[in-house]
Amino acid sequence: MTLAIAPSETSPEASSETSPAPLSDLVARDAREFGAYARTGGWAFGLMVARSVRPGGQGADETPKVSAKEFAELAGCSAERVMRYYKAWDRAADDGLVPQFEALTPGQEVELPDADVWLSYYVSRNSATSERGTAIAEAAEAEGIRPTKALEVAENPTALRAAILADPSTARAARQALLDRVREDPELQSELARDVVRTDDLKKAVATESRAADRIGYVRQIAESGQIKTPAGQTVDAPADLRQEAERHLSLLDELEDDEDTGEWATEAYDTMKTLVVEAVEADPELRVQERRTKFYSSLQKATKVFEELTFDDAQDFYEDDMVQQLEELQQAIGACITALRGARTNQPQE
Repeated sequence: MTLAIAPSETSPEASSETSPAPLSDLVARDAREFGAYARTGGWAFGLMVARSVRPGGQGADETPKVSAKEFAELAGCSAERVMRYYKAWDRAADDGLVPQFEALTPGQEVELPDADVWLSYYVSRNSATSERGTAIAEAAEAEGIRPTKALEVAENPTALRAAILADPSTARAARQALLDRVREDPELQSELARDVVRTDDLKKAVATESRAADRIGYVRQIAESGQIKTPAGQTVDAPADLRQEAERHLSLLDELEDDEDTGEWATEAYDTMKTLVVEAVEADPELRVQERRTKFYSSLQKATKVFEELTFDDAQDFYEDDMVQQLEELQQAIGACITALRGARTNQPQE
């Protein structure tokens, strides 16, 4: 860790006026310590702890090292802070990056890893031992990363927020993580839903995406099931060419990248299939008649339900002449309808 400072070389031709002032020992010491820390980062402090604090199970009479509590008192800091360095060194020693505690003696110098590796082992707080920390560590291991990395991010949400705001790739990773989490967290589902409906831009975006998803679902249903739903609500087998067209549109939709806008493609596919369904109904005489029959029954049932909901118990309170007039006109229309249906029945060919 000690860096040798090369002696200053001065040209013989340099005048006394341009000769540099003698190098201060204090400046040189600062430069050496700065250089050592720039290369090693927290490893420098980790080594101080590792070579001076005795490991668990070792008695005071077996080593000149002291306890973490004694070391902290000498350093003027907390024992918890000392133990964080101790545990970071211990994890690195398990991975073979640094020597084990037992192999170190006070004052011993060893080659230290690069500074940027330190944060992979050092946890700034004792979160790793909490229930929350344990859950984070397990999730990190499942993702194939060091638990210390995930714990460090969890302990600094402001830094996480800054990264999400500044970096699109981080934002995408955060979005995917939230989607994975929300499937198993009903409370988070409710919170996100409230956030969406309270934010006009998000609410509009959700409505647009929902409409696109419904339209894609319509095309997918035809392509995968081979059935269509007519305007009157009948479910019938789709003609072969219609189903092929649905499969073609679905293939185009499935090939879109995640960041592409599906709305325009979904609308085109949906409108095309709707038109083809109407044409298919009109091209089949039997289906066309059945479609009109279905529409008639649907309208008749709706009209009957509406009329049945009318009540006249307190008609005297709201009676007006035009009400009676409308009902009389309705009665005439119903009579004409009945006459037309009876005539159609009479004109049907006898078997």
